[in-house]
Amino acid sequence: MIVTFTANPSLDRTVALPGQLQRGEVQRAVSVRQESGGKGVNVSRALVASGLESLAVLPGSDSDPVLAGLRESGVPFVSLPIDEPLRTNVALTEPGGVTTKINEPGPVLAADQQEALIKLLLESSRGAGWVVLAGSLPPGFPENFYATVARRIREAGNGTAPLIAVDSSGAPLAAALTDAGTPDDGTGTGGGTTTGSGKPDLLKPNAEELAELAAAAGFTPASGDELEADPAAAAAAAAAVVRSGVGAVLATLGSKGAVLVTADGAWLATHPPVAAVSTVGAGDSALAGYLLAHSRGAAPADCLRQAVAHGAAAASLPGSTVPAVNQTTPDAVTITALRKD
Repeated sequence: MIVTFTANPSLDRTVALPGQLQRGEVQRAVSVRQESGGKGVNVSRALVASGLESLAVLPGSDSDPVLAGLRESGVPFVSLPIDEPLRTNVALTEPGGVTTKINEPGPVLAADQQEALIKLLLESSRGAGWVVLAGSLPPGFPENFYATVARRIREAGNGTAPLIAVDSSGAPLAAALTDAGTPDDGTGTGGGTTTGSGKPDLLKPNAEELAELAAAAGFTPASGDELEADPAAAAAAAAAVVRSGVGAVLATLGSKGAVLVTADGAWLATHPPVAAVSTVGAGDSALAGYLLAHSRGAAPADCLRQAVAHGAAAASLPGSTVPAVNQTTPDAVTITALRKD
């Protein structure tokens, strides 16, 4: 089973426009879609759609529309009751897939609620194969929250903890890399990470986030735009992150595909162009594709293959719709081995 943790879930509303967004003007929408969202929630939705067992852990009152949406879609979840409503995020999509997002900050959770949320995750992740820590953090959460949670998962696992993936941005993502934790005692089970460490077994940045991570790892890469345009440079930046103690880096590069770097190799995966409808949740679907393949015993390059197939399929669907595995085309993905440095 794969457990996902979304500290700041949302009700995602996607408004499709008939043409280019016109600032300051009145425009009529072509369609409006609404789904339960947040990065971890999206990963669980994609995994369940593909027949893999997943459990979403999140805050929210029993009557909140986000939780109601999960019930309606058949996604298993456990939640920490809170008094405030969860946030609503709005995405405006133009023909061709150009997307403008407006994200609310989310409810404020007190320190005791944050601790209760961590304990709920620890209880829910016993026996899981992976735990995915994903998305932004609500106001008031410490920047190293994900690193702290990862460390506590490993301590609670006592040598049998699940693998940990982190998909976030900004300071929480950087802290997942720089929070070193406890030195390895040789009993760690993660892919290159350490027992008691806050460093993840897998990081899933986009190109811009990869540039920030590489800089935090002491590597001076090009900008995010340049990394997206140059997969070899992206692989070199990801290799620097792996050398800092992370198990693997899956970096999505938009229409250029994705690179995967581990201690043992680096690969680029590309997919033929698709007619993009909405890019909302495409990165989340890519992570779900990777985890789906990994859970089925696939080799790293084939995990990357399914990640890119999932991401491409998601971009061709409206709103934050997630694809099932039978809607993806992994056979269309081309894998190329790359140098790591």
